[in-house]
Amino acid sequence: MQFIIDWITNLSVWEIIGFAGQGLFMSRFLVQWLASEKAKKSVLPDIFWYFSLGGGLILFAYAWQKHDKVFILGQGIGIFIYLRNIWFVWTHKRAGGTE
Repeated sequence: MQFIIDWITNLSVWEIIGFAGQGLFMSRFLVQWLASEKAKKSVLPDIFWYFSLGGGLILFAYAWQKHDKVFILGQGIGIFIYLRNIWFVWTHKRAGGTE
């Protein structure tokens, strides 16, 4: 137990930011799973893209601070995909779409 307490109390600010981003990013799978269970089919709720973008931006900042080129590239590309899907959500709603 002491090991866990020591580990938590020795986290840097950037590690806390990284874990927060990972938690937000992971939340997108939870909302997708719950929405699919409710609909009894595979669905992707709009909030999935917002969690993806928020978590992706925070993880990108963390990766940038750590100078992790692999992580920067992976999250950087994802951010454009999330933004594009949010654009689709907005334009569909503006056009009066319901799905």
